[in-house]
Amino acid sequence: MKSDIHLNGTLACLIGVQVCLNGSMAGLRMAAPLLSLRLGYSTAAVGILLALFAFIQLFLAIPAGRYADRHNLRRPIGFCTGVSVLGVGLVAVWPTFPMLCAAALLTGGANGVSVITLQRHAGRLANDPVQLKQVFSWLAIAPSIANFVGPFLAGLVIDHAGFRACFATMAALALLSWLLVRNSTEAPKANRPDEAERTSSWDLLAEPRMRQLLLVNWLLTSCWDVHTFVLPVLGYERGISASVIGVILGAFAIAATVVRLFIPAIAARLREWAVITAAMVSAAVLYAIYPLLQSPLAMGLCSVILGLSLGSVQPMVMSALHQITPPHRQGEALGLRLMSINVSSILMPMVFGTVGAAIGVASVFWAVGASVACGTRAAWKLKAWTTRGSY
Repeated sequence: MKSDIHLNGTLACLIGVQVCLNGSMAGLRMAAPLLSLRLGYSTAAVGILLALFAFIQLFLAIPAGRYADRHNLRRPIGFCTGVSVLGVGLVAVWPTFPMLCAAALLTGGANGVSVITLQRHAGRLANDPVQLKQVFSWLAIAPSIANFVGPFLAGLVIDHAGFRACFATMAALALLSWLLVRNSTEAPKANRPDEAERTSSWDLLAEPRMRQLLLVNWLLTSCWDVHTFVLPVLGYERGISASVIGVILGAFAIAATVVRLFIPAIAARLREWAVITAAMVSAAVLYAIYPLLQSPLAMGLCSVILGLSLGSVQPMVMSALHQITPPHRQGEALGLRLMSINVSSILMPMVFGTVGAAIGVASVFWAVGASVACGTRAAWKLKAWTTRGSY
């Protein structure tokens, strides 16, 4: 294993695979609403269509984790590639709303399986906690690249060649992931005790460490969701234009990406519990003052600081998860984490909308901030657990 982990060819391959598969889904997710509206379907139908991308992952997350634990990298990624190509390929041939729904289910499910597989394999590349943080910092950049490449390509092709060509392009992008991974080296398989075959994935939740880590992850995911979904409403109430709201949200995304670029260089000096606790304290303070801000500049500055805080969390959570989970069950643990994230992404916008309509948008920020503040104790407990982890 090379000490300069971020230059490792295998890690670059994993990033490329995620960019291709995630980018294919992101492009479809951008094009599908446009085609649905052009076909005469309502915005409510479009909302259901978009929910299908995440909904299917709720049921596949844990089985996908177990499948990755058993079959490593190439077989799961080959499966994901085939399913993604099938999904966008079918809608390229029959561009109808029912086929768009089928494509959303297929590509959403394939993307969920691929994320778990790639994260598990990336964790197996690392030799110690420092390399874990480096690996997951670099891997966390892939979704940002994918969410730019996919929609950009989709929009460009739609404008110049139409929807069928767009979906065909997304199929080709997904197919590229298999070309990247087909000659990759498999990581050594973890020894799997015989009794592991009789255990349930839910047994992982019996571990206090896993419950605490998933709670912390869920609280910080809620922070991310509330900023994405409620900030536009708050900006509208302040009379801020749509373009400026877009800039504020863009500043958040850029800050979250930038901080992940710097983490590998200072990973040896970072401790998972310290970074996560600091992020939770920062989020609680920022969410307390966010609704009080009137100026777009002040909101933008707050958005940048929040992006730096929340962007640093995922590599630390992933590193902690791999340290407290048995190697032969890391795929299952990643499945539980993905399932909790998708539950949050599906339910929280509805909860935020209901609460905001009843008692005001500011109360949503304050409620989430208070919840995160109460959860900092769980993050602090990671100090002992990551110190005596599996390494």
